[in-house]
Amino acid sequence: MPYSTAPRTPAFGLTPESVYPAPRFDGPAHPVAPRAPGPYARLFAPPGTRAFTAGNLLARLPMGMFSVSAIIMIAGSRGSYALAGAVTATGLAATALVAPWTARLVDRHGQARIAVPAAALAVLGSLALLLCVRSDAPTWTLFAAYAATATTPNTGGMSRARWAHVHRGDPAALHTANSFEQAADELCFMLGPVLAALLCSALFPEAGTLTAAVLLLTGILVFAAQRSTEPPVTAGQDRSRAPLRIPGMLPLLTVFLATGVVFGALEVSTLARLDGPAAGLLLGLHAAGSCAAGLLYGTLRAAHDRPGRLAGCLAAMTALLVLPLLAARTGSVLTLAGALLLAGAATAPTMVTGMTTVQRLTPKGSLNEGMTLAVTAILGGIAAGAAGAGWTAERLGAAAGYTIPVVAAGIALLPALVLARGMTKAPRSS
Repeated sequence: MPYSTAPRTPAFGLTPESVYPAPRFDGPAHPVAPRAPGPYARLFAPPGTRAFTAGNLLARLPMGMFSVSAIIMIAGSRGSYALAGAVTATGLAATALVAPWTARLVDRHGQARIAVPAAALAVLGSLALLLCVRSDAPTWTLFAAYAATATTPNTGGMSRARWAHVHRGDPAALHTANSFEQAADELCFMLGPVLAALLCSALFPEAGTLTAAVLLLTGILVFAAQRSTEPPVTAGQDRSRAPLRIPGMLPLLTVFLATGVVFGALEVSTLARLDGPAAGLLLGLHAAGSCAAGLLYGTLRAAHDRPGRLAGCLAAMTALLVLPLLAARTGSVLTLAGALLLAGAATAPTMVTGMTTVQRLTPKGSLNEGMTLAVTAILGGIAAGAAGAGWTAERLGAAAGYTIPVVAAGIALLPALVLARGMTKAPRSS
């Protein structure tokens, strides 16, 4: 029988479609969009950002180790905390003078070209101090050796400059970057003294200084090796005005100076209020509160068009600093610990907003110098606050020292308000 091409009738009325029906999609017609990455995921998305951050954190940790290590080393060898304090104060004063010049060289010649030799010279100063202490050298050599560490580059400022270059034109990412950097500052200054004290007590008195020197040089070498994220030095950049001459910079530096007084007075007052490891634990809680607040602040949307934001942060800081003052008068250590933790929550937002304002005011070609001036003002305030709180605690009692941070934060409000008024219609520097 010949083959027939006529369609055949399905057996029992069954068709392929009825046996194997086509799949049905009852969901939406378009696929669901993937969840957008968080602010910190976007921050570290560009290549090289994680590598330079690792080197920067490695180099920044010694900043909280050097002074504590030097005090333990010198006091243990010479038997004088007064001499140890004088040596570290000399180094702080030298840093205040030298750091802006180092930052200016970084802006003009590049981070890798200046930061590496500057860090190497600072490391040589630390090693010279170690050798002078070990060999019982004359006292003046201790001051000379520690003054040489003033060339230590401002790693936090260089890191912020890299973020500003990598995420240029993205204000939200820069806000997250500044928040992350402030949290890193708090973390390093919280862990650094603890690590230094542990090394000096568990190993030998010079172990803290030696470890800090190795970490600094290693971290700077790793940081400088990441050339893809380094801000380029462009010929003809606007350096006609030094950052100090920029309108609004002096009020802003006054804010940083007063904020430094808060930090120095709070530290000394806590040390005077308690003795032993408990004081370090309470100061660690204050830093922990600031670190957590900084990371959280980085996830929030920045209000870039509100010049009064810095004044608002300072107002919150002033209000929260009243808590340690009241807690210190009650005599309860637990209450004081909770008060310091809460007071720390205002520190990071204030510093993040201040550093963001520095970036807004400072020309791009002088960014490292502008941020180093801010750090120098903070260091000067810390020295003044520590001295004032020590004098107050010795004559009026430890609890009275907590009045200085409240007064200093309130004073910082005045230049912040002046700055807000001047920045209302001021364009951002470029």
